[in-house]
Order: sequence, then C-alpha cells, then structure tokens
Amino acid sequence: MELTLAITGASGAIYAYRTLLRLIAHKEVERVNLIMSDAACIVARVELGVDLREGGDAKAINDWLGLDANSKRVRVHRIKNLAAPPASGSHLQAGMIIAPCSMGTLGAIASGAGYNLIHRAADVTLKEGRKLIIVPREAPYNQIHLENMLRLSNAGARIIPASPSFYHRPNTIDELVDHLVFRILDQFGLGKAQASRWGQESGGGGQQE
Repeated sequence: MELTLAITGASGAIYAYRTLLRLIAHKEVERVNLIMSDAACIVARVELGVDLREGGDAKAINDWLGLDANSKRVRVHRIKNLAAPPASGSHLQAGMIIAPCSMGTLGAIASGAGYNLIHRAADVTLKEGRKLIIVPREAPYNQIHLENMLRLSNAGARIIPASPSFYHRPNTIDELVDHLVFRILDQFGLGKAQASRWGQESGGGGQQE
C-alpha cells in the first residue's frame, strides 16, 4: 500500500508525527508520500521542537521518525513540485491523509482552485474516487468552515476532526493522540490496538446518554 500524508500549518503537529510513526510501523504500507507546507514546519518547530528544514529534507524527516538516513519508506515532495507523483491520477495509491488540515487548505480544496501540491494531490484523490481523509484542527468553526467541510464530504472526503475520545482512559498525550490516529488508519483497513475500541478493554459496552 502507498499513501500520501500532507501536513499543513494548523496546530497539532503531533497528530502528523504519530500518524507517520503508525504508518511506517505497518508492513502493509510500503511507502508514504510526504508533503509539508512551510507553515507546517514552523508549527512543528514551535510545538515539537524539531527542525524539518521547510519539509524538503529527507534526512531531517528520517531522523525525526527514527529511520535510517537512507530509508525510502517516506518519500518527501516539495510543496511547489506539481510534477510529483501524487499530482497525477495515473500514479496508483490507496489515498491521502491531511493531518492536521488548516482551514485555508480545506477551503482551497473545496473550491477546486488549489495552487500547490497538497491541493492538487487532494483534488486528484477525489477525482479518482480514492480515500481522502481530512483532519481539521480549528475551534470554533465558522459557517464558511462548516460549509467547506460539507462540500468536501459530499464530494467523497471523510472528515475526522481532531477530537479524540477519552473512554480508553489515556495516561499520556501520545495515548490520547494515538486514539485519533487509529481512527484514521481504520479508514484504510490498517489494524489498531483493541484497547482503543469501545467495549473492548475500555470497560464500556455501548454509548451512554
């Protein structure tokens, strides 16, 4: 399986980081195409203390993920490179994840008037009928945000807001974040820890009012 992960400048760089870690841990995932906006690199520096060098340095990304410097599991694409494989529908892959997704990126995709590789790759994913998972991170939502999400949902995208659950009783921030990451991976049939499922190891048996 090959997937594209895009990271934008919304707060929540840890969601992208934990998603990447979980993806490369799966043997089913042969390659992850990674696209980062410049703003995403700034947010990662502020929130996680990591220097990713404007998202175009494969070695910096591999160091961040604990991979060998020459590893090809994650293929980094410059955001301005509209000739990269994810920009073409003829390049086969399972789909795309945008985590976290800024409202600016969400709006550009919803309008169909995108100008960078993240926008183009998302447009291609939709037009080819592949899975597009969008993880918006904003609060509160205004009417424009909600209308854009509805428009994308109607076009076939799956909206998974960055709002993790607590019934699995997380003890750490990583456990809290991973619960959402597992929901994302579920969209591609990638297994997750049973402890994160309602009614399994969580002490719950159904939704409560």
